[in-house]
Amino acid sequence: MVKREEGALLQSIVLDRAGEHGLSVQICAGLRELILGGTLKVGERLPATRTLAQEFRVARTTIVESFERLAAEGLIETRVGSGTYVSQALANERPAPAAAAVAAPTARVKLAQAMNTASKLFGTRLPHQPRAFTTAMPAFDAFPMAQWARLSGKHWRKARHQVLGYPDPHGARPLRQAIAAHLRLNRGIACEWQQVFVVAGAQQAFHLIAATLLDPGDKVWFEDPGAIGARNSMIQSGVEIVPVPVDEAGLVVEEGLRRAPEFRLAFVTPAHQQPLGAKMSLERRLALLDAAEANGAWIIEDDWDGEFCFQGAPMATLTSIDRSGRVIYVGTFSKTLFPSLRLGFLVAPSHLVEQIGICLEAFSPGVPTALQGIVADFIVEGHFATHVRRMRKLYQERYQALEEAAREYLAPDLQVVPTQTGMHTVAFLRDRLDAVVLTQAAARRGVTVAPISRFCLEPVARDGLVLGFSGFTPAEIRAGARDLRGSIDSLAAGENWTGVSAGMALSERPNSS
Repeated sequence: MVKREEGALLQSIVLDRAGEHGLSVQICAGLRELILGGTLKVGERLPATRTLAQEFRVARTTIVESFERLAAEGLIETRVGSGTYVSQALANERPAPAAAAVAAPTARVKLAQAMNTASKLFGTRLPHQPRAFTTAMPAFDAFPMAQWARLSGKHWRKARHQVLGYPDPHGARPLRQAIAAHLRLNRGIACEWQQVFVVAGAQQAFHLIAATLLDPGDKVWFEDPGAIGARNSMIQSGVEIVPVPVDEAGLVVEEGLRRAPEFRLAFVTPAHQQPLGAKMSLERRLALLDAAEANGAWIIEDDWDGEFCFQGAPMATLTSIDRSGRVIYVGTFSKTLFPSLRLGFLVAPSHLVEQIGICLEAFSPGVPTALQGIVADFIVEGHFATHVRRMRKLYQERYQALEEAAREYLAPDLQVVPTQTGMHTVAFLRDRLDAVVLTQAAARRGVTVAPISRFCLEPVARDGLVLGFSGFTPAEIRAGARDLRGSIDSLAAGENWTGVSAGMALSERPNSS
């Protein structure tokens, strides 16, 4: 336990030096109010008399007099060699907070109109407990903590102004340069470091792009099913989301043009469609680029887990074949390193650099400098490339473990879709199984799955489950498959194959968002 050497700050006590009551009486009254009101907790250490005398600019004997009165009232107690504390005797005497002090659960909060409208459309956040088959969960057990700890120590030993000062809202130059070099070599993106902006996760990048380029009412093509977090960012900006279906070749561009020919922006995950896993074909990529150029529209390429192609070379990015500067590339370290970094980046076309920079300077406080320095060195020293290579191999092994476990435990009720990239796959359900009901049954057994329908804006043609495999050992994957099998069997035994489980209204079903 860390000792607070000086005790709590008590600046809420204001002294009236011209008042009718003496200073010791005022200090005593102020401390009494803080103690009886519960602001100073039972057992909490008070500042030393010498410290309080300096802070209140009074004689130390004035503080001693106040303490003596409080001790006589039984409110504080002195422990020899330790200090003065709020009396433990108050633990049994202090009344419980009045019911009126607790905000009523039915109280209504008036939201801004845009947020009030948007909040009704937001998809709920997926659970992220480290249990099978949680999605977007990196292999924490394989992260190179030793190298990370060494680099962390190195950066925290730098000059204080370098690690404690305000960060550059555009991002630290060494990290922007490291990202640009990595993208040129590994993702085929010919960019300069000035086009790279570091942000607090991909979600902030989506907010930033919407704030810079979109007006309320603009039409935005969005993959359906599609990434919920990015969709929420677009919804919050007040745009009109146009759901565009996805097939085995990616976003169906012809359908997008039929539904909203004058679109302002398209959001796609071409390397590994979220959540279905399709790779956007070259034909579709070219068609999307042509449509964007014809409309003066923009494209967000979310390359959220494209680094993890474990069979063959990763497909070229959409940005790498863009010749008219319509694509904004967004990447994240939440998947390649770990989520709590809250570190992402975007690559802006050269003619957008100035506008993006102005927006960041106006609204973004920047990302902690030390974190950026650590990640920059992690990339430059080669640890990042080594880690990605290791994860590609590891995720392939874990996917194969999922395939084997699915054949043994889940067939024929779940048909796992083969994948060559990423951190999850989907499994389509036998017709009589209901994905929502099965999701709830699996959760009761400690297994996290998500129905495909929760990623959809329109009714899904064929529902299934999204199964993450990257963050779990083969043994954990097998155990999860056995538990999922148990959930299926329990539903079959109860003949509860379809419909909504008890207590879950239709409006609460995942595909209602």
